[in-house]
Amino acid sequence: MKVLVIGATGYAGRRVSTALTRAGHTVLGLARDTDGPAARELAVNEVTPVRGDFSEPETWRAHLEGTDAVVHLLMDMSDPVGGDQRLFAELAAAQERDGRHRHLVFTTGISSYGRTGLALMDENTPGNPESPIGFRFALEKELAAGGLAHTVVRPGFMYGGPATTSMTGQWFAAAEEGKPVFYGDTTKRWSWIHVDDLADAYVRILDNPTAVDGEVFVIADDQRLRALDIQQTAVRAAGFTGEITLETAEAGGMMQMAADQDELVTSAKAHRLLGWRPRHASFTDAPEQHYRAWKAAQADG
Repeated sequence: MKVLVIGATGYAGRRVSTALTRAGHTVLGLARDTDGPAARELAVNEVTPVRGDFSEPETWRAHLEGTDAVVHLLMDMSDPVGGDQRLFAELAAAQERDGRHRHLVFTTGISSYGRTGLALMDENTPGNPESPIGFRFALEKELAAGGLAHTVVRPGFMYGGPATTSMTGQWFAAAEEGKPVFYGDTTKRWSWIHVDDLADAYVRILDNPTAVDGEVFVIADDQRLRALDIQQTAVRAAGFTGEITLETAEAGGMMQMAADQDELVTSAKAHRLLGWRPRHASFTDAPEQHYRAWKAAQADG
């Protein structure tokens, strides 16, 4: 298949693009700067960087030509709802022009659920509309109603590799600065996923996309650890021996507020329908290794 990856130069995007290429797909990676280090890394991994700015569809519309699938891994913080709605419209228009039914793999995330009060959530758990990023569930529903071939992926909290936008990367950086902070409820627990295990799920979806058309998959490991305990493990791996400062979720901004509750999910559906299972058990199994990977990525950057 020929696949266009939107967000290809991002944290998950680089790993997903590379995994798809290694699985035998022809992959185009959308990049605002096709000469930058992230795009060069894509090229090294046999992904073709193509120039375009997601917020300006006219810059990437032509890259849809001849594609069989689009993997969307980016949230445009300047216009998160409008950006995705424009993507849906562009795919519908492209289908009308050439009759190709491109399969969209649309990425949201488990923080979209918000406060549900449930001990364990799955694909059928309704999101709380009061979540700061609950609009992502509304976008999922809009996509389902629009008639495009699609699959939705809701990842857990990512870790591993360069950890560019991972919470663990933020914790490593704060530990090195000597100012680690934990925001919000100290008892909350989150489901996590290694970025390469997440990439494997996208490969499995695009192995036979028609079989999972219209499906939603939660992708996370089976650990149930407190977020504060994981941060403690991360900062110790980075050499910090002091105390973590506690702050309110509001002090950490929108994303911290969105995640200020238990977010535990089961990936039983992905096990059953995709044959997917995580190969990495937990961040806490090898925190020093994850720190070294993050540190090496900082040097390369």
